[in-house]
Amino acid sequence: MSWTEIVIEVALSDAETMSDALMEAGALSVSVEDADLGTPDEQPLFGEPGMEPKEAAWQRSRVVVLAEVDADHGAIVSNAAAACGVAVPPYSLRPVAAQDWVRLTQSQFDPIHIGKNIWVVPSWHDAPDTNGLILELDPGLAFGTGSHPTTRLCMEWLEINVPLQKPQTVLDYGCGSGILAMVAKKLGATTVIGVDIDPHAIDAARYNSERNHCEVAYYLPENFSTKAGSQVYDIVVANILSGPLKLMAPMLCSRVAAGGSLTLSGVLAEQASDVIAAYAQWLPLTVWAEQDGWVALTGILK
Repeated sequence: MSWTEIVIEVALSDAETMSDALMEAGALSVSVEDADLGTPDEQPLFGEPGMEPKEAAWQRSRVVVLAEVDADHGAIVSNAAAACGVAVPPYSLRPVAAQDWVRLTQSQFDPIHIGKNIWVVPSWHDAPDTNGLILELDPGLAFGTGSHPTTRLCMEWLEINVPLQKPQTVLDYGCGSGILAMVAKKLGATTVIGVDIDPHAIDAARYNSERNHCEVAYYLPENFSTKAGSQVYDIVVANILSGPLKLMAPMLCSRVAAGGSLTLSGVLAEQASDVIAAYAQWLPLTVWAEQDGWVALTGILK
């Protein structure tokens, strides 16, 4: 089956309503992207608490509509415009050729090398180094596969700080795919716990841990509080976002054992001082490393 993309440039104020109207008019899917992508006028959008854009669009937004090749593309656009009460915008068409989308998607994801010896390997690839620490994770199914700088920073920190010869207990708060929890376990941590607010993330993390032969216990926050009581851990790692991290400062610090370490990521470099200040009364944090504008913060509870 072949499809056609309808490409429409719309104003910031019309992007959301136009997208909804296009779906009602017969679009198979609609995506919105920055019309200035790749130019000096490109605008970043952040969805972090406290940094949410008023509109989930750009000053010049490009709406890309996927439609069947034999659909009445003009009618889709004109009907959507009428529903929005705006003039019919200029648009262009571009064909979408039939392809083996599974193979195309798989070809875009190669094994990821992190730190000294960690490899994140999609299931359709062989591990480049069978002597390394191998995690088998498929992109799109795992809520995080190590490609983002914040995840890489945490994995590199764990590789250095979870020595095989010393028993360690680890709490991964905001575990997502469970990738950090699995790294800690494969590095030799004795007890590893993962916590996430998303039930789907918990399901994915449990699946990934079974697949990678890692014994990790995963909980939703309310279940963790009941199960763990006042339990503390040698290492607490949280790769979330700066807003939630600041709110959770007293709770996360209360989970760090005396002499234990706390490592945080999901923090932009310009946000580091605010996060450090939020934790200062419980635990001194410093910037451990930076990648692509993101930092990992770490500190030891005295």
